[in-house]
Amino acid sequence: FKRRHSKLINSSRLLYQEYSDVVLNKAIQNQKRVDSFSEDIESSFPSSPRLRRKVLSPQDSYLQRLSVSSNASLWQDIPMIRGSRMLLNMSRDEQKLQEAKFELIMSEASYLRSLNVAVDHFQRSSELQAVLTNQERQWLFSRLQDVRDVSASFLFDLEEKFEEDMFTFHVCDVALKHAPEFRRVYLPYVTNQTYQEQTFQRLLNGNAGFQQVLERLESDPVCQRLSLKSFLILPFQRITRLKLLLQNILKRTRPGSEEEVQATQAYDALEKLIKDCNENVQRMKSTEELIYLSQKIEFECKIFPLISQSRRLVKCGELTALDFNTLSPKWKVTTRPIYLHLFNDCLLLSRPKEGGRFVVFDHAAFSDVRGEKCEVKLHGTNKNVFRLFLLQNYQGKRAEFLFRTETQSEKLRWISALAPPRGELDLLECPDAPQVQCIRTYKARENDELALEKADIIMVMQSSTDGWMEGVKLSDRERGWFPSEHVELISSKHARQKNLKEEERVKNAKQQVFCNK
Repeated sequence: FKRRHSKLINSSRLLYQEYSDVVLNKAIQNQKRVDSFSEDIESSFPSSPRLRRKVLSPQDSYLQRLSVSSNASLWQDIPMIRGSRMLLNMSRDEQKLQEAKFELIMSEASYLRSLNVAVDHFQRSSELQAVLTNQERQWLFSRLQDVRDVSASFLFDLEEKFEEDMFTFHVCDVALKHAPEFRRVYLPYVTNQTYQEQTFQRLLNGNAGFQQVLERLESDPVCQRLSLKSFLILPFQRITRLKLLLQNILKRTRPGSEEEVQATQAYDALEKLIKDCNENVQRMKSTEELIYLSQKIEFECKIFPLISQSRRLVKCGELTALDFNTLSPKWKVTTRPIYLHLFNDCLLLSRPKEGGRFVVFDHAAFSDVRGEKCEVKLHGTNKNVFRLFLLQNYQGKRAEFLFRTETQSEKLRWISALAPPRGELDLLECPDAPQVQCIRTYKARENDELALEKADIIMVMQSSTDGWMEGVKLSDRERGWFPSEHVELISSKHARQKNLKEEERVKNAKQQVFCNK
């Protein structure tokens, strides 16, 4: 792909990792301003229709670099736009819409710059190729070059649209046109994620030549002190970010307009792609987990085949079972370790053995399992307890267990995981539910956890006393647990209602577009 030179788009040298960080920090600050009412953009907008620029502080190093290196960090700052009669005649909402569309173009340009470094500096490095086998190269870089080529083509079309009419340009029709290509390259790249991570870690730990070459490559100024790993994960981050950028545009389009229809269709295409990517990754991960477990598990009760294409591990862990001797005058409590493997269709109860092995002594279908808080007050260390009911075990009998966990969050997480499947939550039915905003990225470590990106808004369903929350992300309705230290509370009722209304706007647009087909 031979790229033409664009004075507007290619003037910044900022790589996507830093560009994205700047934009997300800006989104966090915008939410805080609405939350605190100290500078409520909606109520205290200046008389001039131009958007107010934030005064830069010394801490805004990335933002300063972006502004200095590119005169077009905001659409309204482009010389042709700034001070024009067309801009003065635009409403505030129309300006916000154009800024949202321009951000999509600018971010794609920054993303392509990072992909160029990833492909040209790392993947095509003769030094790196010399220390890798063909299979290792395939697992490590997958279809990264195809991802780069699709991004280049996408940006080319975006720039053409922009230069045709800088004042009322469209981008959602371009995104919709490129959606099949996104699917062609992103689905296999993201699906390869597990092999990529395993290969990278294995090479880092056991290939001295790879370590030495990587250190030299990462120290090159072209990387701007960023690691190879930060380049390899960009496609995962970008496809999610692109969906949110389209969602942000959709929220600002005029209801009933052709642009709203295009934004809705493009957003829906990206949402389905991300869902399929996640399902593929989850399916591969689940298959590997089941194969590993099948080698570690033996049954002393009725055996059933563990490996199944539709089965996935929901949660697992060792708990302490409490047994009461009712014949003793003081109700003596004895304890024993029991390991639970909870799948989406069944629950296994095992006795842990040496070498990470398990002996299954009971199991039940997921539909016959219930977890409940224990109302009985116990003394001493027996504080975090819950009851587990097997309404019908493998023998067709009812069984009951009392478990103790180390922390309150562990107890609540087990009760939540054992709950019957929930329908999709209607966010508007929970106007008073607490909301938090992610201020630090969190990578989920267990299957019941929620991965968070900066600026994500989450509705909190419950909290533990030891620093964990269970919540639902407003942007995609994903539910799970996360550490409270990665988020900040949104205290303003006005801000919470605004967040819910925006999500409802997207939902209504999808219903309108796809129900009318």
